[in-house]
Amino acid sequence: MIALIDYGAGNLTSVRKALTSLGASYATPASPGELRHFSALIVPGVGNFAATEALVGPWRDAIAADVRGGKPLFGICLGMQWLFEGSDEAPEVAGLGVLPGRVARLRGNAEQRLKIPHVGWNGLRFHGSTGSTPPAARILAGLDDGAHVYFTHSFAAPVTDACVAATTHAETFAAVVERGNVFGVQFHPEKSSDAGLQIIRNFLDVARTFDTAAPRAEAGC
Repeated sequence: MIALIDYGAGNLTSVRKALTSLGASYATPASPGELRHFSALIVPGVGNFAATEALVGPWRDAIAADVRGGKPLFGICLGMQWLFEGSDEAPEVAGLGVLPGRVARLRGNAEQRLKIPHVGWNGLRFHGSTGSTPPAARILAGLDDGAHVYFTHSFAAPVTDACVAATTHAETFAAVVERGNVFGVQFHPEKSSDAGLQIIRNFLDVARTFDTAAPRAEAGC
């Protein structure tokens, strides 16, 4: 059972539709204490990083404890940014901090007519692998290098060792991250056609094996 975290930062309808189309069992927990009933967590979100302040306190503590215990966590768009230490968009609000680094505003490029916010379809470029398919990136299984997905954002995470696919819009940023049991995408997989559904399917595959899988390296909290 997947926990779809609702902290008031966006419409969850499209994510629910994608999960339903893939046959996933999911629910929206009403309190942090309910997370113990779920095998994996999805944190979606759109808008300003300040919205993640709603997760400060019991929600953050419960999610961090689950990550330390090896439970799979998937951040989507703003939810991915929250996985990092913080964002220049709301410097006073701390992120979950399971991935090092801070989120920063994209610069854009007037000469190339690359405006901010970055809205539209862009290709994924596999990062940190020597072949066309990165074998260590479970979240990218079944995807081809260059697969197009749908973005809408003004801020982005840095390319670090957690980045398994990057995208360039005037500058290069992390589009997909994976570190141990922590996964994230800057784009909206639920609005990214077959490639996006494949990414969600990959996370569901990880979630299904959580209870019986061998222990994996954990991200720090």
